[in-house]
Amino acid sequence: MLDLELLRAFVAVADCGGFHRAAEQLHLTQSTISQQIKRLELETRRPLFRRTTRSVALTDEGEMLLGDARRLLQLEEAARQRLVAPRLSGSVRLGVVEEVAGGSLPSALGRFAALHRGVKLEVQIGVSAELIEQLNAGRLDLVFAKRPLGTSKGRLVWREPLVWTAADTFDLVPGAPLPLALYRERSVSRDAALSALRDGELGWEIVYTSPSLTGVRAAAVAGLAVTPLPLSAVTPGLRILGMGDGLPPLPDLEFAIYEKRRPDKAAEALADALLTLARGPLRPTI
Repeated sequence: MLDLELLRAFVAVADCGGFHRAAEQLHLTQSTISQQIKRLELETRRPLFRRTTRSVALTDEGEMLLGDARRLLQLEEAARQRLVAPRLSGSVRLGVVEEVAGGSLPSALGRFAALHRGVKLEVQIGVSAELIEQLNAGRLDLVFAKRPLGTSKGRLVWREPLVWTAADTFDLVPGAPLPLALYRERSVSRDAALSALRDGELGWEIVYTSPSLTGVRAAAVAGLAVTPLPLSAVTPGLRILGMGDGLPPLPDLEFAIYEKRRPDKAAEALADALLTLARGPLRPTI
């Protein structure tokens, strides 16, 4: 079986594009990384990298090994975590906004469930203000939502732009009120959009409302209105509008985790698992 430490060095060099950066990432010396790659090439009897004075690139054999190496390291990490993870039980009531629920959340919940099989999860999807109210009322244990503008409560997971969107075929009519599709209830995106419009001189009117992200986005895709969306929620069929189209700038959105005052061990563990999303790609893909 291939040595996992050698595979870890191999993946680091491939990801970092060089031995020096891989050494920094793994907190090893560059000569140690070079020796590990040489040992791996001896074990596989294949050249894994093409080296020049300026660059390091995978050979065809290296490309073939890379996927298998990643899977082996993931299995090793999963097994290690299962052995060291504390045994938890009980249930956690999680509230989450739709922008997150359809993206990277399922993979995070899957990893948590694999580590803590004795914990039951109840997930509720809603808008930020409603979910935070339910948390404060004791009906939820944990909330993953957009942070209300101007506040610093909760633990920040990521930040991303809020953008104006419309159908690819949508045309703004000069002099006519801007047609808007917004959440029916008060929400962070709705408040940000209306605040930006009130500070400007552009005329506008709300022509469509929905309680969900899916609903307001459908109105935009259908060409009925313009709607503000997180950048990650912009799907094919939509284009981004900006100051060149006469629309005011929008603030960034912040996605944060909110916990009840005295969370139990299971809720704390789930919050920590969700915070790992900050170290992955910036946002969910919906």
